[in-house]
Amino acid sequence: MSRYFYIALGWGAVALGLLGVILPVLPTTPFLLVAAFAFGKGSPKARAWLIDHAHFGPAIQDWEERGAISRRAKTLAVSMMSLVFIVSLILGAPVWVLLAQGILMGAGAAFVLTRPD
Repeated sequence: MSRYFYIALGWGAVALGLLGVILPVLPTTPFLLVAAFAFGKGSPKARAWLIDHAHFGPAIQDWEERGAISRRAKTLAVSMMSLVFIVSLILGAPVWVLLAQGILMGAGAAFVLTRPD
């Protein structure tokens, strides 16, 4: 039963990751890392497909081997966080929302920026 859970979790994470390719505020890589983990528990064939994928595989391998995030991914992540915050400011989001965004995205940006390239 747990094998099917991990396979479902993996494909759900892949679906969310693919949405992240289209939607700029939804991250792709964290969902693909979850998918790689889940497939490792439930479907070695699906994990191999994901790891060998020309576009997604290198980021997953970098993370698993060295805990690394590419400079391009860091730039994109921090830029998108900044853009979302600026849009929230322009749209007049309540102060508590801006504060929450600033704290959470600041923590996220700090984490991303402190990982090796």
